[in-house]
Amino acid sequence: MVRYRKEHKQATRRRIIETAGRRFKRDGIDGSGIATLMADAGLTNGAFYAHFASKQELVATAVADQLRNQRESLSALAPGRAGVEQYVRAYLSVEHRDNPDDGCPSAALLDEIGRCTQATKRAYTDGLLAIVDDIAARLAPQDPPSARTKTLSVFALMVGTLQLSRALADRQLADQVLDQGIHNALALLDAEQQR
Repeated sequence: MVRYRKEHKQATRRRIIETAGRRFKRDGIDGSGIATLMADAGLTNGAFYAHFASKQELVATAVADQLRNQRESLSALAPGRAGVEQYVRAYLSVEHRDNPDDGCPSAALLDEIGRCTQATKRAYTDGLLAIVDDIAARLAPQDPPSARTKTLSVFALMVGTLQLSRALADRQLADQVLDQGIHNALALLDAEQQR
């Protein structure tokens, strides 16, 4: 029996998490079986259980990882409200809409996460609140908690807008929905700053 070094096992686990995150967002959690997930990672089914006790453990881990990556992308944006506007515009872009496997796990998986285990819901809640709190800190640096609820509402608006745009068969209408979503999100953010 071949024993792999700890670094190899960690790299393999990381590859499984990353490829699963993309597959879940593309095909859904229920539409992604272990065999497919492992094939995406270039591994056999048997290797799965060396890294995860169950598919649900992988789901919770992948959701947390996807949200952590999303949060890290915020740090590359301009400071303050300007960075939040960059985020809104990128989130509600045609590119994001047309590439769900590289995008936000909320827009791709929210309905399924609601039916997942408590561990997955907790991973989602923790990851989402970290993103929301980072955005709120940009909007209200002296009192981030004061902007948390409004930021959650704006995020929900953005997720719903992206989901609707993805579902529409009429491309022109789908693009208009994105444009209006940007306008609505920025108007809500500006209303928060004027309070």
